[in-house]
Amino acid sequence: MFESVAPLIAERAELQEQLGDPALHGDQVRAKRVNRRYAELSRIVAAYDAWQQASDDLVAAREFASEDASIAAEIPGLEASIDEHADTLRRLLIPRDENDSRDVIMEIKMGEGGEESALFAGDLLRMYLRYAESKGWRTEIIEQTSSDLGGVKDVQLAIKGNSSDPADGVWAHLKYEGGVHRVQRVPVTETQGRIHTSAAGVLVFPEVDAPEEIQIDPNDLRIDVFRSSGPGGQSVNTTDSAVRITHIPTGIVVSMQNEKSQLQNREAGMRVLRARILAKQQEEADAESSAMRKSQIRTVDRSERIRTYNFPENRIADHRTGYKAYNLDQVLDGALEPVVRSCIEADEAERLAAVGR
Repeated sequence: MFESVAPLIAERAELQEQLGDPALHGDQVRAKRVNRRYAELSRIVAAYDAWQQASDDLVAAREFASEDASIAAEIPGLEASIDEHADTLRRLLIPRDENDSRDVIMEIKMGEGGEESALFAGDLLRMYLRYAESKGWRTEIIEQTSSDLGGVKDVQLAIKGNSSDPADGVWAHLKYEGGVHRVQRVPVTETQGRIHTSAAGVLVFPEVDAPEEIQIDPNDLRIDVFRSSGPGGQSVNTTDSAVRITHIPTGIVVSMQNEKSQLQNREAGMRVLRARILAKQQEEADAESSAMRKSQIRTVDRSERIRTYNFPENRIADHRTGYKAYNLDQVLDGALEPVVRSCIEADEAERLAAVGR
């Protein structure tokens, strides 16, 4: 049983040697890749050791059970422990998403519902900022366009983790957030107290570790500059500092205007562009291997929702996993972990079933 662990133990030993080589750390991309794989294999080896130790303890207990009643009484607990360790190990042996350890760039966009949708997008931004804070992750708002009433029309947010372990990765947790989020509440603009339904869209991209990881030919870029604008379209800058970058081969367009200098906006735009290209490459690879998962919905049509936030009932419901709770106020304050965990567990169960087929 678990014969597949032996080569993984050998691979971990090889990676440990590489990590001791100073030359490795001169290559940032390769060093991160080795660290991630080492952390992933370390969890597997630890789980295997725990299972092996429990198995050895059971053999010894059975050997001495006839001589000592107290040892015999431990056998059921040891058998249960072996099953528990075996289940943990089986889950760890499921092939992981190779991007799980990566940081992410998240985009939140207003959708149907006008100003109310923009206000809800602002609520989602605050929720993710608070959630990241609870995990000890660092956040950076790369670009944000506000609405007239202080909502968010569009925001791009970088979230950086604090662990090389894929299971603790930012992408491992937030990749399930991509899709349409629907809100039901009485808008601040509603004069008759009626409940309205609107939507905001969330996109999540794994962030590129270093610029050289994604090679972009400068000849494949069209870069336009223009003046920054604020709510209502009014000009907020007297110079052409805003930048729009179009990657011609893929048609991906990124616009940046938060920074005061054209150079800073261009650097920020290239950062987001690389993340989008990486995500597109991964989607194409998944499609070719017939393993593509439509985890993110790129339209902001409220009929294609993944989650509903019902304010009158203080209820949050994830329509993919069936998760439902009546603590919406706490979730919007950053207590998102149970919702995320329901997605992780559903995904693990699906992959575990696929391995068994």
